[in-house]
Amino acid sequence: MAIATVNPATGATVQTFEAHDDAEVERRIAQADAAVAELRATTFAQRAQWAHATGDILDAENEQVAQILTLEMGKPIGQTRAEVSKCAAGLRFYADNAASFLADEPLEDPSSVNASSAFSRYQPLGVILAVMPWNYPLWQVVRFAAPALMAGNTGVLKHASNVPQTALYLDTLFVRGGFPEGAFRTLLIGSRQVEAVIDDPRVKAVTLTGSEPAGQAVAARAGDRIKKSVLELGGSDPFIVMPSADLDAAVATAVKARTQNNGQSCIAGKRFIVHADVYDAFTEKFVAAMDVLTLGDPADESTDVGPVATEGGRQDLIDLVEDAKQTGASILLGGDVPEGDGWFYPVTVVADLPEHARMVQEETFGPVASLYRVADREEALRIANQSTFGLSSAVWTQDDEEKAFFVDGIEAGGVFVNGMTVSYPELPFGGIKRSGYGRELAAAGIREFCNLKTVWVA
Repeated sequence: MAIATVNPATGATVQTFEAHDDAEVERRIAQADAAVAELRATTFAQRAQWAHATGDILDAENEQVAQILTLEMGKPIGQTRAEVSKCAAGLRFYADNAASFLADEPLEDPSSVNASSAFSRYQPLGVILAVMPWNYPLWQVVRFAAPALMAGNTGVLKHASNVPQTALYLDTLFVRGGFPEGAFRTLLIGSRQVEAVIDDPRVKAVTLTGSEPAGQAVAARAGDRIKKSVLELGGSDPFIVMPSADLDAAVATAVKARTQNNGQSCIAGKRFIVHADVYDAFTEKFVAAMDVLTLGDPADESTDVGPVATEGGRQDLIDLVEDAKQTGASILLGGDVPEGDGWFYPVTVVADLPEHARMVQEETFGPVASLYRVADREEALRIANQSTFGLSSAVWTQDDEEKAFFVDGIEAGGVFVNGMTVSYPELPFGGIKRSGYGRELAAAGIREFCNLKTVWVA
């Protein structure tokens, strides 16, 4: 895949970029490695000052950065502005909390291990490689970089090839905030060059957010080199609606959950599992609400849903919906590719999927929702858990017993009750099964790339 900005609303190539050659990659990794000692010698207070300053830059440049994101991957402009603001908040969160998250943890009774004192200490590993996707091109990176830098690690970024302007903005952002030169560097490279970076002995670990095949490749290479990896991969999140739910609130949230970011979110609700008692009412309201959304130019303030980010991504949606049609599913809304330029795909609702339809197991990465009618909570849980993915989930019920049933029974990294899945800096984020392993955000996220050192003193 060429390293280029291609406007998904038109399909036109805006700008192409030369990949960094081996010498430039070496120079940038060397800079990151040299910055490790410098950054580790600083205090949490100093790093917090730089992180706050970096957040201030993002706030000041919000409109400029938002326009880059919208141009490169097609997210509606209001949503890209919100993404930039979220990144600034994430930087401030780790600036204010890193010291407490990584404070020494003393053993309450050191005499139990025959010591005068004993404690655990978190220390940075060094250079961390981040392989990041295009769907949240700023937030995905910042939610890695903020905790990594505050812990004293440095980072090198291999960003998706279709968001090079975002990647280059990130290359200078942190040093402009005050972090040492080399603390965070972008590598403009293709996927085939990632293995060599993982192999580099100066690179101590890798984190990837992306597709399942990319995660398999990166994890295998890191494992072969005995290096830690954290993976956040795909998701086909269930959105369960039970009879006691506030139906209007569930419908409004379901529409937002399925169409945010043009439907291209790993944690978006994708499979809407609705109890038979409210299925018809939910479906009528849901289809009507989806039908009035405006599909169009993401730079237009009135647009609700923009284009799919890549031509290949749209073709994947076309193939999944065509397979659903051929296997006997009902298309309640959309399902036909619009004429004209760009990689637009209509908001689509599919129902009555047979078990062998591809959409039952495969992720729909775009504005396509699937509906399931279930007789009881046990059937709802079975369908929720039949996916090979396990990223997050949502459950709508006012029944406390049902809440406990689903919170305990759903196989996922998160359960959101009477709401939609959202990544918050304050909460751990990640999945199980084929959605990956490890956690980002909260205390867990900053500790992933630290050495937890045991100290015993006689």
